Amino acid sequence: MIDSQTTLVALVDEGLASNHSGLAMSCKYGAEWRETTTDEFAQAAREIGLGLYALGVRHGDSVAIHSENRTEWLMADLGSLSIGAVSVPVYATQPADQIKYILEHAEATALFVSTDKMWAASGQYADEFSDMHLIGFDGEFHDRMMTLADLRKKGAALDKKQPELFDQLKAALKPSDIASITYTSGTTGVPKGVMLSHSNLCHTVLASKGRSFYAGNSGPDDRVLSFLPLAHIFEHASSYGNLYLGIPMYMLSNVDTLLEDIQYVKPVHFATVPRLLEKIYGSIQAKVGTATGLQGKIGKWALGVAAKYEVDKAPGLAHKLADKLVFSKFRALMGGNIQGITSGGAALSPDICKFFCAIGVPVGEGYGLTETSPGISVYVPDQLRPGSVGKPLPEVEVKIAEDGEILARGPNIMQGYLKMPKQTAEVINSEGWFHTGDIGHLDEDGFLFITDRKKELFKLSTGKYVAPAPVENQMIASPYIDQVVVVGNSQKFCGAIIHPAMDMINGTLGDDVTDEQIHALITEEVIKANEGLSHWEQVKKFALISDPMTIETGELTPTMKRKRTQINKMRKVEIDQIYT
Repeated sequence: MIDSQTTLVALVDEGLASNHSGLAMSCKYGAEWRETTTDEFAQAAREIGLGLYALGVRHGDSVAIHSENRTEWLMADLGSLSIGAVSVPVYATQPADQIKYILEHAEATALFVSTDKMWAASGQYADEFSDMHLIGFDGEFHDRMMTLADLRKKGAALDKKQPELFDQLKAALKPSDIASITYTSGTTGVPKGVMLSHSNLCHTVLASKGRSFYAGNSGPDDRVLSFLPLAHIFEHASSYGNLYLGIPMYMLSNVDTLLEDIQYVKPVHFATVPRLLEKIYGSIQAKVGTATGLQGKIGKWALGVAAKYEVDKAPGLAHKLADKLVFSKFRALMGGNIQGITSGGAALSPDICKFFCAIGVPVGEGYGLTETSPGISVYVPDQLRPGSVGKPLPEVEVKIAEDGEILARGPNIMQGYLKMPKQTAEVINSEGWFHTGDIGHLDEDGFLFITDRKKELFKLSTGKYVAPAPVENQMIASPYIDQVVVVGNSQKFCGAIIHPAMDMINGTLGDDVTDEQIHALITEEVIKANEGLSHWEQVKKFALISDPMTIETGELTPTMKRKRTQINKMRKVEIDQIYT
């Protein structure tokens, strides 16, 4: 039984008290790591919360945070929650018009902005929000803006005057209170404000505790690495899980120097999205593939051993030798202390999952949506099943509708979309079942498998239905393919738009996607990917694009999901070439 009738603030208080290291987190600012103790973190949240209260922010008011990942993000978040305010995360990469919409729709009473770079997006609308308090982490970017330091001074002054106030405000919090309005990334239409209560998020934190490779406080030097956007519900909930477990969190605002940072942090665990694992896998495959001499022979042999690895079987002598000669070196590249990786946000190829398990870095998948706080299912550490997103969390019910859609019900389901009762009723039926929009199935042992998004299925002119995600996952495993989108609605066969991984190709075959050698290389990779697909799913023709799909072009959401309708418009010329 999971007792989620508590608050995020109470969980953090418990975790900070149990943190044996005394270090709450460390964040990399430029090239410098800055540490924050548990006492410093708690005091900052207290002063920020009281500072907001001094400005007039009250229980139920919305407070937006527009920032890259940094310690102040979580300080502002916890400070807001502590006085009963509602946190409204805004992606660092959110387009300006969407930021304006979110601030208006959530009726934000205060906005935290990290830098002048972030302010460039929202600042143009400052005069339209004349009643909204503006707080800058790294300075003042507007005549109405105060610094975070000044806000904390206000809070400290109020604390001195009314020392009992902060604890009274925390005591007034209820599990049913809304903790966050998290806006969906919006693959279609405007973003929807998902209202998540304290008990919604607490359920995910508490129910996931026994489903992680890291259980908390197993060693005084244990650390977790955090680099996914805190504005995303996956990392937002994970950060509160880390604070509750009492493990120091090492945060990055970007992943440009990730391999170097992993060597510094030496984490026991981190959460990621499949794309990073795909890139690591592709890089290893490419480097071993081009290695020569004895080292190359040993590397290729070891990869062959990894390809035959079975997650549920004890490794044989060949695997133990490969581990000593090769796999241990791969683990060293990831800091040497890694106990496991949690992957979420999108489907992970079973082959990539098996590869990481083979080299001694087990990878487990979780599944959920913003609307489910986000936990629906999570891997069981000693029962990994490649291709599965694990078993439903305790007290979360999952069933498969007649059309294959995954339905979920439980204490993790959102309170609804802000100001959108019609849209809420469309996804939560009268019996409390939430319609995920994903297609999948449960196996005989209760493991959940995701096939595709219901709305992304398309039908060929032959009458066959195609789920594009599994096809794309087959192709993206290639070290020479950076991005791929499968197309073919109402056509005779499947085609694909492909952006080659030019960083892996440059220097060997040139830097122009029109080069015949590059086209021949990608053709080989497409043929390999097609081997594991049904004949109607196989990509018969493709078009190479020189410019990647980005958030700025409108083809990707802030969470890097494909906006297929926009891609079809933006890449119409290339798609037409495929079917001409």
